[in-house]
Amino acid sequence: MTPIVVPAVGESISEVQISQWLKKEGEWVSAGTDLVDLETEKASVQISAPADGYLLKILKPNDQFATVGEAIAEFQAAPKPSSNSPASSPSAPTSTSTAPTSAKTVSAAAPADVRVMPAARRMAEDNKLSAESIPGSGPGGRVLKEDVANAVASRNTQAAPVSPTALSPALTPTLSPPAASTALQQGSPHRSEEVKPMSMIRRTIATRLVRAQHEAALLTTFNEVDMQPVMQLRNKYKDAFLEKHGTKLGFMSFFAKAACEALKRYPAVNAEIRGNNIVYRHYYDIGIAIGGGKGLVVPVLRNVERMSFADIEKTIGDFAELAKNNRLMPEDLEGGTFTISNGGIYGSLLSTPIVNPPQSGILGLHSIQERPVALNGQVVIRPMMYIALTYDHRIIDGREAVTFLKTIKEVIEDPARLFLEL
Repeated sequence: MTPIVVPAVGESISEVQISQWLKKEGEWVSAGTDLVDLETEKASVQISAPADGYLLKILKPNDQFATVGEAIAEFQAAPKPSSNSPASSPSAPTSTSTAPTSAKTVSAAAPADVRVMPAARRMAEDNKLSAESIPGSGPGGRVLKEDVANAVASRNTQAAPVSPTALSPALTPTLSPPAASTALQQGSPHRSEEVKPMSMIRRTIATRLVRAQHEAALLTTFNEVDMQPVMQLRNKYKDAFLEKHGTKLGFMSFFAKAACEALKRYPAVNAEIRGNNIVYRHYYDIGIAIGGGKGLVVPVLRNVERMSFADIEKTIGDFAELAKNNRLMPEDLEGGTFTISNGGIYGSLLSTPIVNPPQSGILGLHSIQERPVALNGQVVIRPMMYIALTYDHRIIDGREAVTFLKTIKEVIEDPARLFLEL
């Protein structure tokens, strides 16, 4: 038997949360197969089976917390069961006799052939049940711990239906109904509550957002952008772009490049405060906020100034797929000098994003809507987008913030600037 322990997942991470067990107790798995998803304060990681064998027992169920190095399951290495014979767990009794047996002998030995997992057998013995008489729901009909739990619950439900109100006051306190029944008695189904522990990522998000509000002097400035030039450019070249690079041309690459240009002109927005010092970074690692399976995550595009439009779109697509499947690694989220958050994909018209500390600025993008605007003395309909910059007023002055956002507007409304470096 081999313990499955929580591996080291980062220098500052000492605790993880069991996000989801991908395999059941008693299930046979091949070497390298993911057994469980672990959620850290930064990302999700997986633990794989060390060899071919059985997941004997789960020590830490879903949503519980565990420390690095702690055992969360027991694993037993074993070869794959033969395809022409019933699968069996390591605890299943085997027979070495090849002599023919009578029908009577087989019938008498039938209960011994029922495959019962060790945890299930212990639970059955504790509750004075015959494990062999419980139907199994595991592979090959194996009896799992959940099967015993269901049998215990069924037995309690079928107990003598004596109403507590019919008993004497002296006997009534000795009754202890199941916890689930108690929950139902406390309120109607229309006023039920569910209590779940906050996920590691959600706890980190909450901590960082509160920290930003308490430590930084946050202020937000707004502007609006005419998206027609970028939309025309995108529609003209999107098919050729897809054919050449194998990825779609989106709007985020335009804004990432525009942000990079604005950060070069206004380095304070790319800086951070460390103690009594201001650290100016001469590289541009831009975080892109993505809605993942466990909440908002911000993977970082490294050295955007060196990336092409295709590099940006491919990398964002890869990050989005990893986030969807909770496969982002902690190093994908670390660092970052500036952040872009696109609430427009969810329908947001206007918002004030919160800075991701220790960064000093975040650009918020919003929905594109056709609105009447004045252009050359005439009212025309244009696809407009509100953009917002939230910044740390301790190191970024209002003039810098406003002109930074104006630079974003100018570049997006005249994207040729990106290629002419104007």
